[in-house]
Amino acid sequence: MFYRLLKYVILGPLLRLVFRPRIEGLEHVPDAGAAIVAGNHLSFSDHFLMPAILKRRITFLAKAEYFTGPGVKGRLTAAFFRSAGQIPVDRSGKEAGQAAIREGLGVLSKGQLLGIYPEGTRSHDGRLYKGKVGVAAMALKGRVPVIPCAMIGTFEAQPPGQVIPNLHRVTIRFGEPLDFSRYAGMEHEKAVLRAVTDEIMYAILGLSGQEYVDRYAADVKAAEAEQAREKARKGPRMPLS
Repeated sequence: MFYRLLKYVILGPLLRLVFRPRIEGLEHVPDAGAAIVAGNHLSFSDHFLMPAILKRRITFLAKAEYFTGPGVKGRLTAAFFRSAGQIPVDRSGKEAGQAAIREGLGVLSKGQLLGIYPEGTRSHDGRLYKGKVGVAAMALKGRVPVIPCAMIGTFEAQPPGQVIPNLHRVTIRFGEPLDFSRYAGMEHEKAVLRAVTDEIMYAILGLSGQEYVDRYAADVKAAEAEQAREKARKGPRMPLS
Protein backbone atom coordinates (compact mmCIF):
# COMPACT_ATOMS: atom_id res chain seq x y z
CA MET A 1 0.00 0.00 0.00
CA PHE A 2 2.70 2.50 0.99
CA TYR A 3 4.70 1.53 -2.11
CA ARG A 4 1.79 2.57 -4.34
CA LEU A 5 1.35 5.78 -2.34
CA LEU A 6 5.02 6.66 -2.87
CA LYS A 7 4.98 5.76 -6.55
CA TYR A 8 1.73 7.36 -7.67
CA VAL A 9 1.08 10.15 -5.17
CA ILE A 10 4.24 11.35 -3.42
CA LEU A 11 7.53 10.56 -5.14
CA GLY A 12 6.43 9.60 -8.64
CA PRO A 13 4.91 12.95 -9.65
CA LEU A 14 7.76 14.87 -7.97
CA LEU A 15 10.45 12.89 -9.79
CA ARG A 16 8.73 13.38 -13.13
CA LEU A 17 8.59 17.10 -12.47
CA VAL A 18 12.26 17.43 -11.46
CA PHE A 19 13.86 15.03 -13.95
CA ARG A 20 11.30 14.97 -16.81
CA PRO A 21 12.47 11.43 -17.66
CA ARG A 22 12.54 10.34 -21.28
CA ILE A 23 11.78 6.62 -21.42
CA GLU A 24 13.05 4.43 -24.26
CA GLY A 25 12.58 0.71 -24.81
CA LEU A 26 10.05 0.15 -22.02
CA GLU A 27 8.44 -2.53 -24.19
CA HIS A 28 11.47 -4.73 -23.49
CA VAL A 29 10.46 -5.12 -19.84
CA PRO A 30 8.06 -8.10 -19.64
CA ASP A 31 4.57 -7.49 -18.28
CA ALA A 32 4.75 -10.66 -16.19
CA GLY A 33 7.23 -13.27 -15.04
CA ALA A 34 10.63 -13.19 -13.39
CA ALA A 35 13.41 -11.12 -14.92
CA ILE A 36 16.49 -9.16 -13.92
CA VAL A 37 16.88 -5.50 -14.81
CA ALA A 38 20.62 -4.75 -14.77
CA GLY A 39 21.67 -1.14 -15.01
CA ASN A 40 24.51 1.29 -14.59
CA HIS A 41 24.59 3.26 -11.34
CA LEU A 42 25.42 6.95 -11.50
CA SER A 43 23.39 8.59 -8.77
CA PHE A 44 21.41 8.05 -5.58
CA SER A 45 18.40 9.15 -7.64
CA ASP A 46 18.61 5.93 -9.68
CA HIS A 47 16.97 4.05 -6.79
CA PHE A 48 13.84 6.16 -7.13
CA LEU A 49 13.62 6.89 -10.84
CA MET A 50 13.48 3.36 -12.21
CA PRO A 51 10.70 2.17 -9.84
CA ALA A 52 8.78 5.36 -10.60
CA ILE A 53 8.65 4.80 -14.35
CA LEU A 54 8.20 1.02 -14.50
CA LYS A 55 4.69 -0.35 -14.78
CA ARG A 56 5.61 -3.30 -12.56
CA ARG A 57 7.01 -3.28 -9.08
CA ILE A 58 10.75 -3.89 -8.95
CA THR A 59 12.78 -5.02 -5.95
CA PHE A 60 16.40 -3.92 -5.59
CA LEU A 61 19.15 -5.46 -3.55
CA ALA A 62 20.21 -2.34 -1.62
CA LYS A 63 23.36 -1.97 0.45
CA ALA A 64 22.75 -2.43 4.17
CA GLU A 65 24.11 1.05 4.94
CA TYR A 66 20.91 2.55 3.51
CA PHE A 67 19.01 0.92 6.38
CA THR A 68 21.34 1.94 9.21
CA GLY A 69 22.22 5.58 8.49
CA PRO A 70 22.30 8.03 11.44
CA GLY A 71 20.12 11.08 12.04
CA VAL A 72 16.86 12.16 10.44
CA LYS A 73 18.13 11.59 6.92
CA GLY A 74 19.21 8.06 7.82
CA ARG A 75 15.84 7.22 9.35
CA LEU A 76 13.92 8.62 6.38
CA THR A 77 16.10 6.73 3.92
CA ALA A 78 15.68 3.47 5.84
CA ALA A 79 11.91 4.00 6.06
CA PHE A 80 11.68 4.52 2.32
CA PHE A 81 13.70 1.45 1.39
CA ARG A 82 11.79 -0.76 3.81
CA SER A 83 8.38 0.51 2.68
CA ALA A 84 9.37 0.04 -0.95
CA GLY A 85 10.22 -3.59 -0.26
CA GLN A 86 13.92 -3.24 -0.99
CA ILE A 87 16.24 -5.87 0.50
CA PRO A 88 19.29 -4.93 2.59
CA VAL A 89 22.49 -6.73 1.64
CA ASP A 90 25.62 -6.74 3.78
CA ARG A 91 28.52 -6.27 1.36
CA SER A 92 31.23 -7.11 3.90
CA GLY A 93 32.73 -10.53 4.53
CA LYS A 94 33.27 -13.61 2.40
CA GLU A 95 29.62 -14.70 2.52
CA ALA A 96 28.22 -11.34 1.39
CA GLY A 97 28.09 -12.25 -2.29
CA GLN A 98 26.40 -15.60 -1.69
CA ALA A 99 23.87 -13.97 0.64
CA ALA A 100 22.98 -11.43 -2.05
CA ILE A 101 22.54 -14.21 -4.62
CA ARG A 102 20.23 -16.13 -2.27
CA GLU A 103 18.11 -13.02 -1.67
CA GLY A 104 17.92 -12.27 -5.37
CA LEU A 105 16.91 -15.82 -6.27
CA GLY A 106 14.18 -15.59 -3.64
CA VAL A 107 12.70 -12.58 -5.44
CA LEU A 108 12.94 -14.28 -8.83
CA SER A 109 11.33 -17.48 -7.54
CA LYS A 110 8.17 -15.44 -6.90
CA GLY A 111 8.01 -14.36 -10.54
CA GLN A 112 9.02 -10.78 -9.74
CA LEU A 113 11.35 -8.18 -11.23
CA LEU A 114 14.76 -7.89 -9.60
CA GLY A 115 16.87 -4.77 -10.02
CA ILE A 116 20.67 -5.06 -9.88
CA TYR A 117 23.61 -2.71 -10.36
CA PRO A 118 26.36 -5.12 -11.50
CA GLU A 119 29.10 -2.56 -10.75
CA GLY A 120 28.31 -3.06 -7.06
CA THR A 121 28.54 0.64 -6.19
CA ARG A 122 27.85 4.05 -7.68
CA SER A 123 30.26 5.37 -10.27
CA HIS A 124 32.17 8.27 -8.72
CA ASP A 125 33.22 9.80 -12.04
CA GLY A 126 30.47 8.93 -14.52
CA ARG A 127 32.33 6.03 -16.16
CA LEU A 128 31.08 2.45 -16.42
CA TYR A 129 33.09 -0.07 -14.43
CA LYS A 130 33.62 -3.83 -14.57
CA GLY A 131 30.61 -5.86 -13.43
CA LYS A 132 30.62 -8.38 -10.62
CA VAL A 133 29.54 -11.91 -11.52
CA GLY A 134 26.64 -12.12 -9.05
CA VAL A 135 24.23 -10.93 -11.74
CA ALA A 136 25.33 -13.81 -13.99
CA ALA A 137 24.95 -16.36 -11.19
CA MET A 138 21.38 -15.21 -10.53
CA ALA A 139 20.47 -15.16 -14.22
CA LEU A 140 21.76 -18.70 -14.79
CA LYS A 141 20.50 -20.23 -11.54
CA GLY A 142 17.13 -18.51 -11.84
CA ARG A 143 16.95 -19.22 -15.60
CA VAL A 144 15.61 -15.74 -16.26
CA PRO A 145 16.31 -13.09 -18.92
CA VAL A 146 18.36 -10.00 -18.18
CA ILE A 147 17.11 -6.62 -19.41
CA PRO A 148 20.01 -4.14 -19.70
CA CYS A 149 19.22 -0.60 -18.64
CA ALA A 150 21.08 2.70 -18.93
CA MET A 151 20.49 5.73 -16.74
CA ILE A 152 21.64 8.79 -18.69
CA GLY A 153 21.96 12.22 -17.11
CA THR A 154 21.46 11.22 -13.48
CA PHE A 155 25.14 11.83 -12.72
CA GLU A 156 24.71 15.47 -13.77
CA ALA A 157 21.35 15.69 -12.01
CA GLN A 158 22.72 14.49 -8.67
CA PRO A 159 26.51 14.06 -8.52
CA PRO A 160 28.10 12.11 -5.64
CA GLY A 161 27.76 13.96 -2.34
CA GLN A 162 24.99 16.28 -3.52
CA VAL A 163 21.80 15.93 -1.48
CA ILE A 164 19.37 18.09 -3.45
CA PRO A 165 19.30 17.19 -7.15
CA ASN A 166 19.59 19.70 -9.98
CA LEU A 167 16.76 20.33 -12.41
CA HIS A 168 18.09 18.18 -15.21
CA ARG A 169 16.34 16.00 -17.75
CA VAL A 170 17.34 12.33 -17.74
CA THR A 171 16.88 9.40 -20.08
CA ILE A 172 16.15 5.84 -18.98
CA ARG A 173 16.85 3.39 -21.79
CA PHE A 174 16.04 -0.33 -21.77
CA GLY A 175 17.57 -2.82 -24.19
CA GLU A 176 16.34 -6.12 -25.58
CA PRO A 177 16.30 -9.01 -23.07
CA LEU A 178 19.45 -11.11 -22.99
CA ASP A 179 18.85 -14.87 -23.06
CA PHE A 180 21.52 -17.03 -21.43
CA SER A 181 19.72 -20.38 -21.64
CA ARG A 182 22.65 -21.70 -23.73
CA TYR A 183 24.65 -21.77 -20.49
CA ALA A 184 22.11 -23.86 -18.56
CA GLY A 185 23.81 -25.98 -15.91
CA MET A 186 27.09 -24.05 -16.16
CA GLU A 187 26.43 -21.54 -13.37
CA HIS A 188 29.38 -22.84 -11.30
CA GLU A 189 31.98 -22.30 -14.01
CA LYS A 190 33.93 -19.11 -13.38
CA ALA A 191 34.73 -18.51 -17.04
CA VAL A 192 31.06 -18.72 -17.95
CA LEU A 193 30.02 -16.33 -15.18
CA ARG A 194 32.65 -13.84 -16.35
CA ALA A 195 31.55 -14.15 -19.98
CA VAL A 196 27.87 -13.63 -19.12
CA THR A 197 28.66 -10.64 -16.91
CA ASP A 198 30.81 -9.06 -19.60
CA GLU A 199 28.04 -9.52 -22.15
CA ILE A 200 25.61 -7.76 -19.81
CA MET A 201 28.03 -4.89 -19.21
CA TYR A 202 28.67 -4.56 -22.95
CA ALA A 203 24.90 -4.26 -23.53
CA ILE A 204 24.65 -1.55 -20.85
CA LEU A 205 27.62 0.23 -22.42
CA GLY A 206 25.91 0.20 -25.82
CA LEU A 207 22.86 1.85 -24.29
CA SER A 208 24.66 4.42 -22.12
CA GLY A 209 27.61 5.45 -24.30
CA GLN A 210 29.82 5.77 -21.20
CA GLU A 211 33.56 5.33 -21.11
CA TYR A 212 34.33 1.80 -19.89
CA VAL A 213 36.94 0.92 -17.27
CA ASP A 214 37.94 -2.75 -16.97
CA ARG A 215 38.42 -2.54 -13.22
CA TYR A 216 36.04 -2.79 -10.28
CA ALA A 217 34.72 0.59 -9.18
CA ALA A 218 35.35 -0.18 -5.51
CA ASP A 219 39.03 -0.93 -6.23
CA VAL A 220 39.46 2.32 -8.16
CA LYS A 221 37.79 4.31 -5.39
CA ALA A 222 40.03 2.70 -2.78
CA ALA A 223 43.17 3.36 -4.83
CA GLU A 224 42.26 7.00 -5.38
CA ALA A 225 41.46 7.46 -1.68
CA GLU A 226 44.84 5.98 -0.74
CA GLN A 227 46.59 8.30 -3.19
CA ALA A 228 44.80 11.27 -1.65
CA ARG A 229 45.83 10.19 1.87
CA GLU A 230 49.42 9.70 0.77
CA LYS A 231 49.48 13.14 -0.82
CA ALA A 232 48.02 14.67 2.35
CA ARG A 233 50.67 12.94 4.51
CA LYS A 234 53.48 14.29 2.38
CA GLY A 235 52.03 17.80 2.45
CA PRO A 236 52.73 20.60 -0.02
CA ARG A 237 56.22 20.78 -1.44
CA MET A 238 58.26 23.85 -0.56
CA PRO A 239 59.65 25.71 -3.57
CA LEU A 240 63.41 25.51 -4.05
CA SER A 241 65.23 28.78 -3.30
